[in-house]
Amino acid sequence: MPTTHFLKLYLRLAGLCALVLLACVLSFQGLNAVRYQFWLERFPEPLMRWLVMAPAPQQQYPWLVARFGLATTAAEDEHLSDVTLERLGYGQVVSRSTPVGYRLMAETPAGAVLSLNLAEPYQDVTWALAAIVRWHLDATPADRREAVAARLAQDLGVAIDPPEQAGDLPPPAALQLVSDRGLALYRDHGQSYEHAILKLSDGTLVRLSFAPPFSPWAWPVVILLVLMVGGVLALALFLALRETDNSLRQVESVAVRIARGDMGARVEASAGTVVGRLAAAFNGMAEHIQRLVQIQREMIHAVSHELRTPVARIRFGVQMIEDCESDAALRKQLDGIDGDIQELDELIDEILTYARLEQGGPVFSLTEASVPALVRQVVSEQQILRPNLTLSADIDEASDRWPQADIEPRYIHRAIQNLVGNAGRYAQSRVRVRCRMDEDTCRIDVEDDGPGIPEVDWEKVFTAFARLDDSRTRTSGGYGLGLSIVRRILYWHGGQAFVCRSDDLGGARFSLVWPRRKAPEASA
Repeated sequence: MPTTHFLKLYLRLAGLCALVLLACVLSFQGLNAVRYQFWLERFPEPLMRWLVMAPAPQQQYPWLVARFGLATTAAEDEHLSDVTLERLGYGQVVSRSTPVGYRLMAETPAGAVLSLNLAEPYQDVTWALAAIVRWHLDATPADRREAVAARLAQDLGVAIDPPEQAGDLPPPAALQLVSDRGLALYRDHGQSYEHAILKLSDGTLVRLSFAPPFSPWAWPVVILLVLMVGGVLALALFLALRETDNSLRQVESVAVRIARGDMGARVEASAGTVVGRLAAAFNGMAEHIQRLVQIQREMIHAVSHELRTPVARIRFGVQMIEDCESDAALRKQLDGIDGDIQELDELIDEILTYARLEQGGPVFSLTEASVPALVRQVVSEQQILRPNLTLSADIDEASDRWPQADIEPRYIHRAIQNLVGNAGRYAQSRVRVRCRMDEDTCRIDVEDDGPGIPEVDWEKVFTAFARLDDSRTRTSGGYGLGLSIVRRILYWHGGQAFVCRSDDLGGARFSLVWPRRKAPEASA
């Protein structure tokens, strides 16, 4: 995977995680702020209603005055908002934040405002409830305590029962505290102060259980957060898959267009997209297919044109046989037909070789072989065929000392042979083949002293079935495939072939350059 694409995906994932985390934190805080405010007004509601209904709560429960600032004031002295006054009028308990905690307010039957100041709402409310229960049970005869306890439990929203088993007793520290003070709040299994133990004046122990404290991790909150995370991830996944699906649909659409004959259709996808590499590979494949189709069309047209001449000569020769009156004339016609058949055979061999190289190439088996030896072999072979020319092999001492290279000897021999044979057809008297090898590359230059090739045609000569309008014409021989075969052979060796003018001989100079050692992927 490209580094740029990886970094983009990583940054998107990191941004998504940060977005999900921020959304969860904000939702958690906002939701719990509302829940806590609701709990802060509902949990102490039984206590506030009890105090509101008491005839004189300050005189009846003086310890609440000392500890929590229990007070009754006129509504107009509180400077309350209209909304707060309306809520108080509906009998609701209202909580307001203060610098040291919270202030709870409720309206009395007389229209005044009764208030309590709490620093720790849950612990302070449970202590106040326990103190009220203890005061009333202490003031009640033993035979009526059960009925009074039932009424207190119902009105104050607590569970009141005597400890009947050893497991109901609080820890030793709470027992010591209740022995000293008569009231102790304690935890069960490390939880909040959800229980209180009371010691009445006659020594009776009473156990109180309160509603659980506010929990920010209640099931509705957890479910909401899970749904939120799942929803954001689902949305992100949908967007990512939609982008990928759109890109794949583009590839599919282009594939359909190519199947219908629009060979110029291409996928437009940037390198940073998920399917960017697929689009690039698809476009490369499409270009290769378009090139092969074009080559096939050109070959069909060119082959039909090339075959027409020798076939016509053979037909003419067959017709002339009927008119031959001597053995010499008959032999001449048969030799001509044989020559035309040989020309057809050579043309078919050239076409098959070019098609095999052009449409994917043969299965090359690159082995170590001596390049200078191949050069000398080709020069000696061509010298026999062209005794009127001077063919020389120019190989330096370094190339002769280290001649081995990774090549397919048969095809490199064919490439050098095509160049030397092509130079021999147009040279006036001399052809030189130069071989130079270094640590990384092999280079072969074939030069002649012929008319050369105009610079505007340097690239054209490598086109299949191409012939120039000057001295390199049909009468010079060849079918216009030799140089195309040379270029494809060098392509499959990882090199290239090109042409320029020879500075020494004045004619054309064809050059072959390819890596001396095969790449690891080539060997695979």
